[in-house]
Amino acid sequence: MKLMRTIVLLIGAWVSAFAAFAQAPLVVVTTLFPLYDWAREVGGERVEVLQLLPPGVEAHTFAPRPSDMRLLNRAQVFIYIGDDMEPWAKDILQGLDNPSLVVVEAGREIERADDHVHGEHCEHAHHEHSGADPHVWLDPVLAQAMVSLIAQGLAKADPEGAPLYETRAQAYITELQELHRQIKQGLETCRHREIVYGGHFAFGYFARRYGLSHVSPYPGFSPNSTPTPRQVAELIRVIRATGQNTVFHEELIEPRVARVMAEETGAKLELLHGAHNLTPAEQKRGVTYLSIMNDNLAKLRAALECE
Repeated sequence: MKLMRTIVLLIGAWVSAFAAFAQAPLVVVTTLFPLYDWAREVGGERVEVLQLLPPGVEAHTFAPRPSDMRLLNRAQVFIYIGDDMEPWAKDILQGLDNPSLVVVEAGREIERADDHVHGEHCEHAHHEHSGADPHVWLDPVLAQAMVSLIAQGLAKADPEGAPLYETRAQAYITELQELHRQIKQGLETCRHREIVYGGHFAFGYFARRYGLSHVSPYPGFSPNSTPTPRQVAELIRVIRATGQNTVFHEELIEPRVARVMAEETGAKLELLHGAHNLTPAEQKRGVTYLSIMNDNLAKLRAALECE
């Protein structure tokens, strides 16, 4: 009798353990913050989303650690933009012992642009970019396609959750459509149509979408690239000639060049957030992709003197 009771208890424990395992959330690993935010929006309580980039780390200089390999070996889904943004992704995936891992290349269906929209004052600035522009997530229309791919990836890893993922993805896409409408309307009637950027310009797709141009003294996307004094002086001349009141800078990189431009012209120094990653403080505040883009819109409307 005692043996029978022990067997029953063991079976009950196994059943409970199996049920807990079956209900465990899908482990989803992403690279950049927008992918992390979108995966949480689409997955809801069925997923546990983890971001490889620690808070405060600049995306372009990130290198995977051994702990990242261990994390991906226990994940069910891995989401990244593409080889142009995360050139290390293929190598790390080849080194995994996780054959069931679902890999979502969120930007795979988006045609890359090789250059940015340039302003009429850019003829003396250097705009030779190394490779295609990977910053596709900053266009809310392109973001909708990426959210759909994320939902498909989650459904592939978790077929039972497919209806939920589809429903949540469509609801979030509706929010992205509204964001696009607000940005389009908000930037239609502006005194200036050119963004003065004192960093590595990530808003090429955004600028194309909303009919804007830009000037930047930096030669490319790499955070290691530096402008020449002549290029900085040319941008200072542009600011003075056009009467622009704001110099924008990028997140997570010390804005030395942008600060010089602002100080020389009396312009305001302002962050235009590329949403690659969050600071620890932003993470604690619960900053989202939508809140970043709405904040960017407000700053652009003030800088471009929109009605």
